[in-house]
Amino acid sequence: MQYRKLGNLEVSALGLGCMGMTGVYGSGTSKTDMIGLVRDAHDRGVTFFDTAEAYGPFANEALLGEALQPIRDQVVIATKFGFDIDAQTGARSGGTNSRPEHIKAVAEAALKRLRTDRIDLFYQHRVDPAVPIEDVAGAVGDLIAEGKVKHFGLSEAGVQTIRRAHAVQPVTAVQSEYSLFWRGPEIELLAVLEELGIGFVPFSPLGAGFLTGKIDETTTFEQEDFRNFVPRFSPEARKANLALVEVIRRVATRKAATPAQIALGWLLAQKPWIAPIPGTTKLHRLEENLGAVNLDLTPADLAEIDAGASKIAVQGERLPEAVLKMTGL
Repeated sequence: MQYRKLGNLEVSALGLGCMGMTGVYGSGTSKTDMIGLVRDAHDRGVTFFDTAEAYGPFANEALLGEALQPIRDQVVIATKFGFDIDAQTGARSGGTNSRPEHIKAVAEAALKRLRTDRIDLFYQHRVDPAVPIEDVAGAVGDLIAEGKVKHFGLSEAGVQTIRRAHAVQPVTAVQSEYSLFWRGPEIELLAVLEELGIGFVPFSPLGAGFLTGKIDETTTFEQEDFRNFVPRFSPEARKANLALVEVIRRVATRKAATPAQIALGWLLAQKPWIAPIPGTTKLHRLEENLGAVNLDLTPADLAEIDAGASKIAVQGERLPEAVLKMTGL
């Protein structure tokens, strides 16, 4: 495994996104199997694990806490606050809640579920338009002063929000979607992160599975799978977007790699302070993804990928409209 710096936080070059271990992509996972997979990931060099109170809610943090308890001091745990979730029932209003008192209550609950005395990286999951980001940064700063949180992060925040937060409490990492399937961060986000010395953690680095080459217009998803509600995953959009997969597949064939490895290798090659967090519930996919860390993509390979991708206009929005409205604030 190779390691990278997000600000001054060292993590494995590839982390593990754990969201799908407790739903989102459908059913079919067992707690025992997922605890085993988390530990298998660590055995293979992964030190960076991503969860959130909203995943479940609560169940994902509890799973990760149990899985990592024996090796807690060897790993970096990232979790998130910011949705309006009832601490007792888990009921969600659908809105955000980053009031300072709520942030601190979420942190206390997360520490218990994660079976730890500190959260290594605490992200605001979505910007709360009702609470000044300075107040959010100040609340996390208080938690850092108390030793309950080590680093502050933001997820899907706009660049001005990032600047304002960073001025109050240094931001260690920003998490947003980024891949060959969605290159929005290249417009302005990456330049601002580089200027401020903030690390970047791309989620959905494989385009929610599309860039693996295992999905086409005939693929059916389980009823609970969130991709059923994503415009980019409509059958028509998938059919059109397969052109992008073919660009990746051509390079993969030449490099004796898989499309997933090429997509992750491309992402790792963009900046040395990028640490993607592909998720999986299968050991063979985990091992495939980790193969990207040592993949040698030459400047010519990267130029070929960029040239091919530039000719393709990806069809469909990356998220449902209501969810998109909560991003980039």
